[in-house]
Amino acid sequence: MIPGQEIGIAIDQTLVHDATGQMAMLQFEALAFPRTATERSLIYTDHNILQVGFENADDHAFLASAARKFGLWYSKVGSGICHQVNLERFAVPGRTLLGADSHTTTGGAVGELAIGAGGLDVAVAMGGRPFFLPMPKVMRIELTGRLDPWSEAKDVALEILRRLTVSGGRGKILEFTGLGLKTLSVTERATIANMSIETGAITAVFPSDELTLAFLKRQGREADFSPLSADEGAEYDEEITIHLGSIDPLVAAPHMPDNVQPVAALAGIKVDQIAIGSCTNSSFEDLMTVASILKGHKIPPHLSLIIAPGSRQVYQELANRGALADLIAAGARIMEVACGFCNGVGQAPRSHGVSLRTSNRNFKGRSGTADGQLYLVSPETAAVSAIYGVLTDPRGHGPDIVIEPPERFVIDDSLIVPPAPESEAAGVTIERGPNIAPLPLFEALPEAIDGEVMLTLGDDVTTDDILPAGAHILALRANIPAISKYIFSNIDPRYHERQKAAGAGFVIGGKNYGQGSSREHAALAPRYLGLKGVIAESFARIHKANLVNFGILPLEFADPTDRAAIEKGHRLALAGLTELRAGQSLSVKNLTTGRSFEVKLDVSERQAEMLKAGGLLAQVAASKS
Repeated sequence: MIPGQEIGIAIDQTLVHDATGQMAMLQFEALAFPRTATERSLIYTDHNILQVGFENADDHAFLASAARKFGLWYSKVGSGICHQVNLERFAVPGRTLLGADSHTTTGGAVGELAIGAGGLDVAVAMGGRPFFLPMPKVMRIELTGRLDPWSEAKDVALEILRRLTVSGGRGKILEFTGLGLKTLSVTERATIANMSIETGAITAVFPSDELTLAFLKRQGREADFSPLSADEGAEYDEEITIHLGSIDPLVAAPHMPDNVQPVAALAGIKVDQIAIGSCTNSSFEDLMTVASILKGHKIPPHLSLIIAPGSRQVYQELANRGALADLIAAGARIMEVACGFCNGVGQAPRSHGVSLRTSNRNFKGRSGTADGQLYLVSPETAAVSAIYGVLTDPRGHGPDIVIEPPERFVIDDSLIVPPAPESEAAGVTIERGPNIAPLPLFEALPEAIDGEVMLTLGDDVTTDDILPAGAHILALRANIPAISKYIFSNIDPRYHERQKAAGAGFVIGGKNYGQGSSREHAALAPRYLGLKGVIAESFARIHKANLVNFGILPLEFADPTDRAAIEKGHRLALAGLTELRAGQSLSVKNLTTGRSFEVKLDVSERQAEMLKAGGLLAQVAASKS
């Protein structure tokens, strides 16, 4: 296995949710798989829970019936955030998990190989086929020492981002070792694993040890435990060491997770809103800590404090211990057990409002407010700041707070519905509301493409830039014609109509194009509009795979300086596409300037064949005709 060369791995478990599951289930059906072939596959309803119209409720009915028919477990609204619930109830050391959500990496906290991917790749894995990816490099991150009081696992994640940036983990798995691990609980490890994707990493892996066993025992799942750690003398492609005692409380300032500074350096900024929760920091330990800090205090009148527990289990435990009463008495508003504010579904801050959040991304506009100022912090920093109404270094607030989890958590899986027995599956009818649109199929790649440059963009373009988050857009995830109207809408509100009118088109990008969410709609919807190629300096892994899956050429500049000579409105042409090969160099002619430049198609032979066919679904359809 050579780093960078394509490998295929068997997948044991999969997950999708109600922002990615609609497409995944439509694709699973189109691929004609009769039933899932994994150990366990799950659908979670945790994103599209703000039901202001029929769309989300219809989607949930579709997903519930598809799960029952095709053999998936279905986690109902109110059960919790997919990554938190999956960690509590289903993650198993040594298993592989593929999820149609970038933060699937959370499962690495228990020694699971948990990887995010586009929904189509997950649909294929549900059918028992391999998941393909470039063989990763492995970066060892050795943790030594112990965190000082008021520094937290979130600060470790931010320190890693400060060192690696949002692209420093590209093509790598982050493997954690060192004596410092003995001081970090599984939920703390989960916070770090969750945010590993923000570095561009494929995933993060922690050992499965005595702390993992203790965590699984509390969930009544000790039978799922197996020890797992690196071999003695294992070799790594890269290594860094982080001394936990050197990490101060940190904050990621707007508008990138790697814009990391000490909280002390920015202390005093007036805060309008504080949002505590998300798949990064909504565990029992996190929210019990917040409740302990806030007990006996009242938040200032100008501040809005919102708290979203990560799972029904966490919610019940908080209630049983009186912590909910403490939070409410302090002035907090308790939100539904769901993703909520993290994905722009409710709780948008005021214009230019400052919002401290314990979530994992602070991209511009992600909150639902175009000029919202999002700062990422730990639950401790968020809670102490809530008392004073300004960003506050939590050190000095008092003695360190230590939360001891119960010997056994409340176990109630009644909102997780098993699939129909295989003998009954044929009788299950899939419910399709009017918002469930047919899958678009695309034509094979022509011999030549001549198209307009629709946009020229900079570095670190996110999938939020391509397809914004927010409740009104999430509700259209099952309807590609409808959701395509929002492609690049925060950058160019007329992109949708311009691309449709232009026919074939290109987008020019810089480094790390497509970082962030796994949302395949950021590739599928542009392809529906007519986008034929993206030419960039480099691509984020998941988005690049999604582009290929839907027949969009992911081309990389051979000479990055050529990028500066291309302007919006120029026409580009390239030929020889029916003979595409992996690693091939192509000549692109700028018909407007008369100048040509070289690009590289850095894909596998399997992907090259897929591109020629017009994408994976078109390739499958052609093979059946």
